[in-house]
Amino acid sequence: MSAEESSTTDSSTRPNLVLVHCHDLGQHLGCYGADVDSPNIDRIAVDGARMANSFCSAPHCSPSRSSMMTGYYPHENGVMGLAHMGWALGDDWQTLPKHLREVGYETALLGFQHEVPDEPERLGYDYVDSETKRALGLVDVVDDFFAERADDDDPFFVSIGIEEPHRPFRREYLPDGTYDDADPDAIDLDDFPYLPDAPGVREDAADLGALIEEVLDPAVGQYRESLVNAGLAEETLFVFTTDHGLAIPRAKGTCYDPGIETALLIHQPDAVEGGEVHDALVTNVDFTPTMLDLLGIDPPTDVSGESFAPLLRGEPHEERDQIFAEMTWHDRYNPIRAVRTERYKYVRNFSVLPKVFVPMDVAPTASGREVHEQFHVPQRPTEELYDLETDPHESENLASDRKPFETEAMAGDPDPDHVEVLDRLRDELEAWMASTDDPLLDGPVPYADVE
Repeated sequence: MSAEESSTTDSSTRPNLVLVHCHDLGQHLGCYGADVDSPNIDRIAVDGARMANSFCSAPHCSPSRSSMMTGYYPHENGVMGLAHMGWALGDDWQTLPKHLREVGYETALLGFQHEVPDEPERLGYDYVDSETKRALGLVDVVDDFFAERADDDDPFFVSIGIEEPHRPFRREYLPDGTYDDADPDAIDLDDFPYLPDAPGVREDAADLGALIEEVLDPAVGQYRESLVNAGLAEETLFVFTTDHGLAIPRAKGTCYDPGIETALLIHQPDAVEGGEVHDALVTNVDFTPTMLDLLGIDPPTDVSGESFAPLLRGEPHEERDQIFAEMTWHDRYNPIRAVRTERYKYVRNFSVLPKVFVPMDVAPTASGREVHEQFHVPQRPTEELYDLETDPHESENLASDRKPFETEAMAGDPDPDHVEVLDRLRDELEAWMASTDDPLLDGPVPYADVE
């Protein structure tokens, strides 16, 4: 059922929707406990709600974004790799902007998207301005957009896509080309417990933090200020999120928590209680249904995602007891499927791979070079199980350390205290793959058929 058929509310009474989404941020913000100064973004959490356990469907760009915009997992909508490498979302897929356009919204894209390689109008946008994708470069673009719509009666949806903090950690918008606070010796590596304390790790961590403090956070603050100046803030649902985890080793490109955790902050005046922190498990497959629900539009019932808007409104809500994540193709074949509950993480690896996959944009960086021998040389086990309560950094694999194509006799047995949970999560993952027609069940997934 389309949004047009399922909703009868007068469109002129509906809130606007402003979606600000950046690259590769994970939850590296002050409001999530990171050692970074992000007062403008943190203010969204103060004014609205923060989802403490928000995750994505895939630890890399296009697949995750395809889920956010459709409500389906990547292996369902076909985006199992990067859009510019042949895995683009097809024109027939119903997206968030298409849903909103059907019920009278003007839909606009300012900056970045990565669900299709070109012609973002195919995603359902009436207006596109992609001349710049940098956070500070978008400030004037966003200001003009809001000012031009200050007196309009019809609601709008604007997607503001920011390239930062994607690799490389660019500095060209800063007067002297350097970050003021990028001091590797001053970095608290408690934010990166899964990486060694090494010079290259410190260098990257310092640049990442400074980029957030000096570029990303001020820009988002100016977007919100422009919304207020246009007199639109009180009638607008404002959302800040990211596509997946940080672009550092053992995060992006993996189904460990640093790869799939996402910041998600939601402010809706008079609808979402300010200062609330919700611990419920949510996934960006739920994003489109939730946004439609918050805007007063019945969400589609035939998607894999489900609305958690009732939770945000303080209404009864049946929370998820697990979320799923996946990866198939990036710059190489890296087939992974995973299920995460509040306490446990089960990861199934479907090919012969290095211990930790490090994407091509991270491998040659300072931190990537530091961990090359440790992460690239050893072989990854077929199954991984982690008790997140006792091992939040996923360092002790409680499953068998058997490698692909090895027999059980060639490897260690699973931890005896966790055999039952291992069996249960293995069965639940396989059931999810079967119910969503995951092609990986039929064997290796070939590379996209690029014409």
